[in-house]
This record gives sequence, structure tokens and C-alpha cells, in this order.
Amino acid sequence: MADMTETETKTRAGWARMLPLAGIITAALGGAWLLGDYLTFEALRDNREALIAYRDAHYLAAVAVFMGIYIVIAGFSLPGATIATLAGGFLFGTFPGVIYNVGAATVGAVIIFLAARWGLGEKLSAKMDASEGRVKAIKEGIDENQWSMLFLIRLVPVVPFFVANLIPALVGVSLWRYVVSTFIGIIPGGLVYTSVGAGLGEVFARGETPNLGIIFEPHVLLPILGLAALALLPVVLKAIRGKEAI
Repeated sequence: MADMTETETKTRAGWARMLPLAGIITAALGGAWLLGDYLTFEALRDNREALIAYRDAHYLAAVAVFMGIYIVIAGFSLPGATIATLAGGFLFGTFPGVIYNVGAATVGAVIIFLAARWGLGEKLSAKMDASEGRVKAIKEGIDENQWSMLFLIRLVPVVPFFVANLIPALVGVSLWRYVVSTFIGIIPGGLVYTSVGAGLGEVFARGETPNLGIIFEPHVLLPILGLAALALLPVVLKAIRGKEAI
């Protein structure tokens, strides 16, 4: 009876640890359905005068409200992160808008990271450490090249933000490494979209929509891929040295 009670307690504790991550996933799915028509470029365009007026009258409050909304969007994987980034540039300029954008996105990413690590990451990481063969080799490879891997998944534009937040939590990355690599790693992409947002005034005046595919244009994409290659360089050098040692 005592063993059954202990087992039930552990099971309930396990389910309780899953609640934050389950809440984020539920909010993401619900947000995609409920908020898809609100967090759009058109909504930003139609409310631009009211937003600018509020910013001019209450600058610090505008910054706090903006970052709070951005943190919720990023932390719960709600639709509209790109629009929020554009809004940061539109309201606050490329600088300090990029600082507000990157700072809020980092805090939101930490929410997902902690929820995933608390619910799944610690147990999965421990199992990988205790395993043998290929699984253990993969875990050791990640551990040996954490900085490079963390920067790489942030710099490569095709890695979804939620995935880039989830993977580090599942392989036992420390919180401070995650925060540093996230903040620095999302700066290039954040800077591009913030600068696009800073030019929205002219875009609105012409009745056009911004070019959100700009990050894939060669003059923008190649430098970012260059940074990604630089992040990967220590891994390549370590692999070459390992082969030479053999």
C-alpha cells in the first residue's frame, strides 16, 4: 500500500511538472486560432497614430507595455512575433528598439526553456547521461560543443524560435549559457527586422507592405550565414584534431 501511494505521488508530481509546458503549448494553439487576425501588419498600420501618440505622451510606460506584450508573445509562442519586432522598430527606432526587441524575446525564450526543462529536460538529460552507445555519444558531442551549437541554432534563420528554445532544455544546457547565447544569437535577425520596422512610416505612406523576406536576400543572409559558420568552426577544428590524433 505504501509502495502504491509512493508511486501515485511520483506520477502526480510528474504530471504537475508537465503543466507549464502543456500550458505553453495550449496557449500557442489557442493563440494561433484566436489572435491570428489581430497581431497583423494591417492592425499595426491601422493603429499607428494612436500608438505613436501614446509613446510620445508616456514613453517609459510604452516601453514597459510593449516589452510585456512581446514577452507574452514569445513566452507562449503566440502568433505575431515578427509584427511585434516590426512594431519595436516603428515605435522606438532601430536603436534602442533592437534592445527592447532582443531583451523581450530573450525573456520569453527563457520562459519556454524553464518550462521544458522542468517538465522534461532534467529527466531526459539524466537518461541520456545514463545511456550507452550512440545516444550517449550524441549527448557527449552536444556537451563538448554547447556554445557552438547554441549560437548555430540561433543564427540559422530556418530554425523555428520554439524549436531553438526547446532543444537546449532537453539536453541539459545551463541557464546562463542559454541566456547569453540566445541574447547574442538573435541580435543579427532582430536587427534586420527592427530596422525594417523603423522604416515603416515610409511604407505606410506609400500604402505598401514591408519586405519580410529581406533576411533571405544575399546581402543580409550571407553575413548571418558567415556568423553561423564561425560558430561552427570550433566543432570542425575539434573534429579534425580528433582524426589527427587517431
